[in-house]
Amino acid sequence: MSKNFAAISQSIVDAIGGPQNVAAVTHCMTRLRFVLNDESAVDAATLKAISGVMGVVRNEKQCQVIIGNNVSQAYAEVLKLLPEGFSAGNNDAPVKNKITLKRIGSGILDALIGTMSPLIPAIIGGSMVKLLAMILDMTGVLGKGASTLVILNTIGDGAFFFLPVMVAASAAVKFKTNMSLAIAIAGVLVHPAFIDLMAKAAQGQKVEFIGISVTAVKYTYTVIPALCMTWLLSYIEKWVDRITPVVTKNFLKPMLIMLIAAPVAIMLIGPLGIWIGTGISAAVYTVHSYLGWLSVAIMGAAWPLLVMTGMHRVFTPTIIQTIAETGKEGMVMPSEIGANLSLGGSSLAVAWRTKNPELRQTALAAAASAIVAGISEPALYGVALRLKRPLIACLISGFICGGVAGLGGLASHSMASPGLFTSVQFFDPSNPMSIVWVAGVMILAVVISFFTTLLLGFEDIPVDTVAPKDIKPADTPASVAFAVSSGAAKSH
Repeated sequence: MSKNFAAISQSIVDAIGGPQNVAAVTHCMTRLRFVLNDESAVDAATLKAISGVMGVVRNEKQCQVIIGNNVSQAYAEVLKLLPEGFSAGNNDAPVKNKITLKRIGSGILDALIGTMSPLIPAIIGGSMVKLLAMILDMTGVLGKGASTLVILNTIGDGAFFFLPVMVAASAAVKFKTNMSLAIAIAGVLVHPAFIDLMAKAAQGQKVEFIGISVTAVKYTYTVIPALCMTWLLSYIEKWVDRITPVVTKNFLKPMLIMLIAAPVAIMLIGPLGIWIGTGISAAVYTVHSYLGWLSVAIMGAAWPLLVMTGMHRVFTPTIIQTIAETGKEGMVMPSEIGANLSLGGSSLAVAWRTKNPELRQTALAAAASAIVAGISEPALYGVALRLKRPLIACLISGFICGGVAGLGGLASHSMASPGLFTSVQFFDPSNPMSIVWVAGVMILAVVISFFTTLLLGFEDIPVDTVAPKDIKPADTPASVAFAVSSGAAKSH
């Protein structure tokens, strides 16, 4: 893959209709996410053929260009091409469409992904620091109660404890509302005095606000309440702005917003968000309690498909809350081990068998990313989806390895994407065999996917053919269509 990100970015911007067609742009771990003024201006054939572009995902709101682990470098170059003063963090451009259940679902998913994606580095960093503190405590390097250990745990816990505040800040960008107001209102939910009041309410003490009973809720470590609160704030702010006189806006407007939004958050939106989040978690782990290891196996097979549609982000709040409350998560994260490593093993098989030097280079890089770092999108979009049959091999391997992970009772103490470097997150101090189980699952995933890919074969890409893929959901990210070049010859 080319490393000339200036040239790649110039080609991408040209293919999507030029700088004037970009309403907003941001990036996640592997994708550039463009919001366009005119969707019809995109030259899809040229965009998917750019060397360095692993794939394209398009829906009614966004054009997502998959670059891989070096996406931040491409993003920096893209910003240089946009007009001076362009706000990179702008939200999606408004789109007026008929309201349907599909569009509502798509909007909820888009809001969740758009809000949580910028927070993932802090959450992963915090969880890995907590894991480091746990290992230092377990091995006796630091004695229990040591100040260094306390500080490490505090560093690791900061992103979780103040998660509502972080969610509010990120959601304020997504919903185009005032960030400082969103943070201030979310700050009420984690204020020590309010936390103490909620603790008393949980013990039966009557807590009221202007005569209305307040539900006892603990908001630290939560996502949904702050997300819902900030969404509602975006409407409250517009309404208050319309009713306040111009000469009083600098003091009356923020005061009214705070007096309206904060009580609504405390008495209505907060408890409702908690119930929604708890309901989702209960549904997921009820399935896990009934199906046991089979639920992990099913999730392992489904994970690449969830990543394709963006649905994997739906589980982020559930994982965060479960780890925060119980210290570990035993369904979704263990399933990712087999899924990620299977994509890596399949990519190694493609690199071994292909006659195309560029595809071999892409497959090797994708395999290293998936196996070592647990970042599977380069392998998914650059190899598996591109060649189809390797994806089938990954689904088979993911099911088998997910089942083994479930049988081994593996659980993660962090939400870092599972790979070789992050496999320590599955180590359970009370069960030394857990490290043997996770090592076995990782090896099994690479081996099974490697040989299954060779057994199924794949349509190799001729050297003179450029065939990256273009995924085009019909109405929502859940509808995925995949196309590859028709002039491929079967590999032997």
